[in-house]
Amino acid sequence: MRITVESLSKRYGGVRALDGVSFTIEPGQILAVLGVNGAGKTTLLRCFSGVVAGSGSISYDGERFTRGSMNLRRKIAFLPDFPIAFPHHTVLRHIGMVLRLYEADDSAVEPRVLELLRGFDLLPLIDTPMSKLSRGQAYKAALAALLAVNAELLLLDEPFASGMDPNGITFLKREARAAAARGNTVLYSTQILDIAETLSDRLLIIERGQVRYYAPLGELQGATTGHAGSSVLEQLFQQLRSTPQ
Repeated sequence: MRITVESLSKRYGGVRALDGVSFTIEPGQILAVLGVNGAGKTTLLRCFSGVVAGSGSISYDGERFTRGSMNLRRKIAFLPDFPIAFPHHTVLRHIGMVLRLYEADDSAVEPRVLELLRGFDLLPLIDTPMSKLSRGQAYKAALAALLAVNAELLLLDEPFASGMDPNGITFLKREARAAAARGNTVLYSTQILDIAETLSDRLLIIERGQVRYYAPLGELQGATTGHAGSSVLEQLFQQLRSTPQ
């Protein structure tokens, strides 16, 4: 899915969460969205999913997206940082509900669900209500449901701060890379710079609702002046913070 964002803005009262954001993402990309707390990362993902509407435009494969674009919304899977949509359902029933909502609950998806349950170590928990799971377990269950949908655009809000165990994080990284290899697009927000440097194809840094940096990961090395003891991305953040907008 090719994504085109033009002059996207969103206000919450007197606060401008996004301020004229514009960029393009080609299919098969993994994009890390970075920024300090309150920079606009979550608002951007919510606009992409249709949870909130802003001014400007978002287009998917050349078609302008609105909150009423149900044909496009079925191609998008959004997982917020608190993911339990059906707290009283068991893990297995929760996944089944999500698959039905996306009209993906045919027999062909069953082996994929089993693969994801095994990958996230959830098989022993399939009959456990979502509300009884730990935060990390609940996130993995919700994530397994959306990965089974195989949406063209996967939006993840702070997945690596979700309480997942190391095995879950490793499995998610592998699944994200496999999704991109199939031509899907993965956008995730994170504060963990090491993960952004190793998982992403492109980096988007937002500050006060505006894009401060957007480029392929391979261009990151040339964007910094170099400081001993800091990673390349840490150096870039330091430079951006010392440079007025």
